[in-house]
Amino acid sequence: MKVKLILPELERGAGASSCPTRSRRRVKYSLWPPLGLATLAGYLRDDDEVSLQDENVETLDLDDEPDLVGIQVYVSCANRAYEIADHYRRRGVHVALGGVHTTSMPAEAIRHADTIFLGPGEDTWPIFLEHFRAGRPLRAYRSTNRTLADQPPVRRDLIKRHIYLAPNSLVVSRGCPHACDFCSNSAFFRGGKSFYTQTVDQALAEIERLPGNHLYFLDDHIFGNRQFAGALCDALAGMGKIWQSAGTVESALDREMIGRAAKSGLRTLLVGFESLSADNMRDQQKMQNVRANYNEAIRVLHDHGIMVNGSFVVGLDHDDESVFDRTVEWAISQGMETATFHILTPYPGTALHQRMSEAGRITTANWDLYDTCHVVFEPARMSADALLEGYRRAYRSFYGWGSILRNAWARPGVREKLRHAAYAGGWGRFEALWHMAIQAGQVGRFAPLLEATLAGFGAHGPERSETFVGQGFPALPGGGRGHARPTTTRPALPSPQPVAPRP
Repeated sequence: MKVKLILPELERGAGASSCPTRSRRRVKYSLWPPLGLATLAGYLRDDDEVSLQDENVETLDLDDEPDLVGIQVYVSCANRAYEIADHYRRRGVHVALGGVHTTSMPAEAIRHADTIFLGPGEDTWPIFLEHFRAGRPLRAYRSTNRTLADQPPVRRDLIKRHIYLAPNSLVVSRGCPHACDFCSNSAFFRGGKSFYTQTVDQALAEIERLPGNHLYFLDDHIFGNRQFAGALCDALAGMGKIWQSAGTVESALDREMIGRAAKSGLRTLLVGFESLSADNMRDQQKMQNVRANYNEAIRVLHDHGIMVNGSFVVGLDHDDESVFDRTVEWAISQGMETATFHILTPYPGTALHQRMSEAGRITTANWDLYDTCHVVFEPARMSADALLEGYRRAYRSFYGWGSILRNAWARPGVREKLRHAAYAGGWGRFEALWHMAIQAGQVGRFAPLLEATLAGFGAHGPERSETFVGQGFPALPGGGRGHARPTTTRPALPSPQPVAPRP
């Protein structure tokens, strides 16, 4: 059987042409391979012929005629996914669609597919393959049994390592234990467990297959199961790895766990700070952030030599035009190394989308624009134009050389100052160089440089290092503060993996 697995271009058409931060976002899409699709390939037989193409970093070949095409559908690439699906169906190819958007909009997706998958697919994809080989595939498969116990090894042989900056990416858990209103996880995992992990032995077996010392865990919340995370960190501590991942403010405040993670090689953590407003957090049912001390979370990470990638969302209902400058100034004052900013986006299937739809606030259903860099709803306390301009200004301000150098100067020691400047400047100021590498298919050549930069930040141990703390910023109740994007997942077809923008 000949099978083709495709990740469509995530920004295309009107969305791509008008995105004010497109150059920076193109860099993001060259970071990690479509790991979920490579995982699905592991369920195929040895005698099956399988190919994997990522249109974000390579030209898609549409002249072939496989027996089966599987397409991973995100919201912002839905229109392109349907275009590709329709093309292959006209050729008589069986097309399967899966992922978070397919799960949220099944009636729409089924018009472009022979088979759709709803929810994660560790249980449904193998069943579908049996049905397909027998000539009796169903129109739809819905996930009910959430487990990673029988997941086969990822087909790493299908991943073109030279076109990705972090080819050693992996996922050891699914979903998130929280259910925030703006998060697509809540829709994707509805009807079953919303968070579950591999065994530690499974994770270690996959890690041992990877060359080099740099790892990128694409999990939405690497510390979502504290017992699993602790055992994994303890095992990694003797392997000489350095790694990056994502976690919550709550997990960053767990000094004992962060200490174990740092000793195991954790060097950067994406943290969803979400909002400077406690009211915004209550509106989105992200109650775990309301009383969290954001300043202390950054201090704990920095004390252990872990760089912070703060994730922020703007345009929530309690945000006015002052939110952009306040958020950026706070992030800089904390010595935050990198930051990602996102315009609030009401993803279909979420509680936020339902509320805004009922209130008549959603202004377009063009999925090309649902990429967190366009305004697709009516903001409550500013105009759409003001929101878009403020979003652009936040990026310009945070990644201006003046801000980068000010941020770096706040770090203790010459070595950390230089590394902070190199890391932040590398992400924020050299888009043209990144584009040249992407177009040449040579992004992987920068991987050793990334690893060397990360390796320079060793764990400081339990003693608190000198940390620059901002002044004059009122904390959320209980001392918390911050801002981030609505968490999104990077689902495979149909198995999920995170896609939060992570420098």
